[in-house]
Amino acid sequence: MTTPHDRTFLVVVHTLRSDVDRTVDEIRRRLDAAGVRMKLESDVREAPDDAAVGCEVVVVLGGDGGFLRGAELARRADVPIIGINLGHVGFLAESEVDTVPETIDDLVQRRYTVHPRMTLDVEIHDGDRLVAAGWALNEVSVENRSRQGLLELVTEVDGRPVSRFACDGLLVATPTGSTAYAFSAGGPVMWPDLEALLIVPSNAHALFARPMVTSPRSVIAIEVEGSRHEAIAFCDGRRTLDVPERGRIEIRRGIEPVRFIKLGAGPFTDRLVTKFQLPISGWRGRREGDAGSTDTSTGIGG
Repeated sequence: MTTPHDRTFLVVVHTLRSDVDRTVDEIRRRLDAAGVRMKLESDVREAPDDAAVGCEVVVVLGGDGGFLRGAELARRADVPIIGINLGHVGFLAESEVDTVPETIDDLVQRRYTVHPRMTLDVEIHDGDRLVAAGWALNEVSVENRSRQGLLELVTEVDGRPVSRFACDGLLVATPTGSTAYAFSAGGPVMWPDLEALLIVPSNAHALFARPMVTSPRSVIAIEVEGSRHEAIAFCDGRRTLDVPERGRIEIRRGIEPVRFIKLGAGPFTDRLVTKFQLPISGWRGRREGDAGSTDTSTGIGG
């Protein structure tokens, strides 16, 4: 049976600076008081891949970039992860820096739930030969290596061709990644508990190049046509996979998820409104005694 002194939290930060130092000291004091050891990685970019092995949770201080690196560590060790936002938007973060005491207390007392988020597995093929493989939490982005000119791509879903077009690139995203690069490229927002894959062409020169949402069981393939430009696949904008001339990229639901820690019961809708600062003035909500109705005067459901 695990005792409090057997517990270790991995805390990772982008870089230590004066304001972050104070937050780290606060976390250390609270963990020490609870008999929980804190393992600190002061530069998440330099943290060894096995840094989270043997830890109970991964706590990331920073923005979404730091969280994505922390997710690599957490996924490798199969432990849950939570982000405390020190950046601007911090969409992947569960908490803000001004709630650190409450967040750490909840983690120590295990007052949280763990939600697996789907990932993507990606393979690069050269003819019949598998030449590279990787994974992503947010998205796989197929782009022109030189960033000059257009790529000629053919998209395929479940073994059947869908469309061919010239474009700057193409993204395949998870629901978690729908609010990141895919959103900026014109894709829809997908609630994170949805099981689906999202395909978003980037600046495609074609009549039919709209975002598409497919089954989580689908296999998405992108074939690079022609030889004018070389392609490259970016996984979460962090890990790169070279695509050979006339190569084929296959993307499917990942075998291993990333386990997100959720505190409380706040819905994703509230996070969406807060992080994107969406205007909601005029909302009157559900009318008293009218459960399940829609307020047709505002067009917003209860």
